[in-house]
Amino acid sequence: MSQTFPFLPDHNDLQEVRYGKVAGLREAGFDPYPAKFPITHTAAEIVANPDAFVDKEEVVVSALGRAINIRRMGKAAFFHLRDHTGQIQVFLRMQDLPETAFQHYKDFMDHGDIVGVTGVAFITKTGELSIKANDLKLLAKNTRPLPEKWAGLTDKELRYRQRSLDLAVNPDVREVFKTRSKLVSGMRRWLDDQDFLEVETPMMQPLYGGASARPFVTHHNALDMTLYLRIAPELYLKRLVVGGMHRVYEINRNFRNEGVSTQHNPEFTMLELYAAGWDARDMMDFVEQLLQASCRAATGGTEIVLQRAGEEGARHDLAKPFARRTILDLVKEHAGLDLHWSMTREQVIAAAGHHEIPDGIGSGDAIMHLFEELVEHKLLEPTFIIEFPKSLSPLAKSKPDDPEVADRFELYIDGMEIANGYSELNDPAEQYARFKEQVERRKGGDMESVGEVDEDYIRALEIGMPPTAGLGVGIDRFVMLATGSPSIRDVILFPLMRSKGAADAGAKDQPPTEDAS
Repeated sequence: MSQTFPFLPDHNDLQEVRYGKVAGLREAGFDPYPAKFPITHTAAEIVANPDAFVDKEEVVVSALGRAINIRRMGKAAFFHLRDHTGQIQVFLRMQDLPETAFQHYKDFMDHGDIVGVTGVAFITKTGELSIKANDLKLLAKNTRPLPEKWAGLTDKELRYRQRSLDLAVNPDVREVFKTRSKLVSGMRRWLDDQDFLEVETPMMQPLYGGASARPFVTHHNALDMTLYLRIAPELYLKRLVVGGMHRVYEINRNFRNEGVSTQHNPEFTMLELYAAGWDARDMMDFVEQLLQASCRAATGGTEIVLQRAGEEGARHDLAKPFARRTILDLVKEHAGLDLHWSMTREQVIAAAGHHEIPDGIGSGDAIMHLFEELVEHKLLEPTFIIEFPKSLSPLAKSKPDDPEVADRFELYIDGMEIANGYSELNDPAEQYARFKEQVERRKGGDMESVGEVDEDYIRALEIGMPPTAGLGVGIDRFVMLATGSPSIRDVILFPLMRSKGAADAGAKDQPPTEDAS
């Protein structure tokens, strides 16, 4: 037993016993953490095709996994071996095992240990497919005991903070992340098939842009320059379109210095893509197909789960056409307010009646505030909202028939923004003027507007960008829908959490300052 125990502040007596077994293994001449164990089969491979294994002495299997549900019976035992594919029962009997292997079991093995089992498959008297072990090796000692049952780990904060433990004891959590992986890989395959080229753009940027959000700020010592973790890859991807890469996409992380909630994490994954020759309507058609193909790759179908529908397990089929509605029509339908983009702030306040409008925002922001407060959470089935104020869409083209309205859309499902896209502004003079307006908004107190004109991007536009449409899809939120998960933390392996001290003191998560897609 190491004299340094305990070396973590939360160590307890049971862990001291487990560490004692580690010391006992070493004293008996065994390596408690061997470097290798050859694997011939997974649990799922054996379970899926039992006829190829059962009662065939010549077919020896070697499987690696976590030992759970150990049932000791003197000179014999049963336990389940759980690996990354599933689980299978193992039968141990002293007469079938080398002396050292039985000693591993008898003196040192506990629930949760990582073990390697070699043997042959058979059916027990109770009819359960099992491995009759002829060898057993302890491969990694579980010195932080697992809950015997999942009921022992119901604290969601503990699950998010100790994801290794969460995954180890809850197979359903592992399935969520398998689905996430399938969704993203399916999305990539489909985009590749549509002649899109996957690229990578900078995570650290000398100027941030492409969205309305506060950035994280860092400093490069050698170059003595301030850098920002990107809030979006947009301006770099459009530089590639200018350069002749007419269909590009990136699936990667964005970072926004804002609060957290069930729909927001400051570090999140987004798909962003651009297609030359398209406008916003083409992109709306495209995103419907994209989400259907991705969902089909992840789940085998096109149904998603609506958590906020007021009906447990409510589902929607993405194969149905998505609705397309204007913001003004939706505000009138759901809140009874007759609003227009040409209104002044005072007129919006008067029309809003008892609904409060925050101080210091213009008329376009005021209308969007009313939409977000009164309508957004009601958009359960897939709905494209269209026709945004130009003042809030500095990178989007205006509608040809209404210069004050941006040719932009957002897709809402289950009350969440899932995607955002628009016809891209490619007039360098107008884009420069829009950037200047953003700088003035920041000077006026809007900390989510850009603080500096990106002159290099203007130079790129001066080279000439073809008509182009762009799209951003929030991967984390879409995975929530595909897996029926109520919180974004359920689909991010390691969500950002408050420091343990702040959490213990009762500090609450803060609401986000901007929708992070």
